[in-house]
Amino acid sequence: MKALFDTLSHEMSEITTKKYSTSFSMGISFLHKSIHKPIYAIYGFVRFADEIVDSFHGFDKENLLEDFKKQTYDAIEKGISLNPILNSFQWAVNEYRIPLELVETFLRSMEMDLEKREYDAEKYAQYILGSAEVVGLMCLKVFVNGDEQEYERLKPSAMKLGSAFQKINFLRDLKADYQELGRTYFPGIDLNEFNNTVKKEIEADIEVDFREGYEGIKQLPKNARFGVYMAYIYYYKLFSKIKATPPQVILQERVRIPNNKKYRIFLKSYLKHNLNLI
Repeated sequence: MKALFDTLSHEMSEITTKKYSTSFSMGISFLHKSIHKPIYAIYGFVRFADEIVDSFHGFDKENLLEDFKKQTYDAIEKGISLNPILNSFQWAVNEYRIPLELVETFLRSMEMDLEKREYDAEKYAQYILGSAEVVGLMCLKVFVNGDEQEYERLKPSAMKLGSAFQKINFLRDLKADYQELGRTYFPGIDLNEFNNTVKKEIEADIEVDFREGYEGIKQLPKNARFGVYMAYIYYYKLFSKIKATPPQVILQERVRIPNNKKYRIFLKSYLKHNLNLI
């Protein structure tokens, strides 16, 4: 039965999300249950593409990504894939009319990660757009459930929020990206001279994105607002911890928030939300 395979596909997307990201899984759990499936589907797709370029060392990543791209487009066009993650994703794309250009832009950013490179300002903006901003727009398509006017209205803030999250990931993963993957995302920065002044410039840029992104969260439909707010709170706490961490430590270790502290953060945010303090 096709319905059984579709159910399996959605479950695989959910399992993938929970295996790879505790914080993202928690955020999804606070969205209305009616939109869990498509958001899990989007995350599963994004996660698999990211794994190809980040983790599959010793394999032909370029060929794997090209094959993944082809399977993705075929799945969207045909409305089915034997890859459960792509079957789940094509359903979300077709059900919520996610523009193909968003998918294409995301996959182009994954192609950029196939090479060891230092990013100039133009490439940096292009990568942020593809790896983060369009993912936020895919989710926004789900949140507004076909309301094109609302999508266009909330689009700028959704992009800014995705940008803030990604830039924080860049700071958090500075050591791994540079030492293990040979990437330097922040333009014009020599990591041998990464100091407090440089770090504060990056943080000031992130603060601007956060402020603009937060304004959009307050205007999201009720079924999505709380879950996105939870993700915002988690990332802001991570950002605060990064700001308090010296540059030399950032280059030596990955800043983390332990799971027990994540739970406390989410509980406090839940109470604040219920008291209508956001």
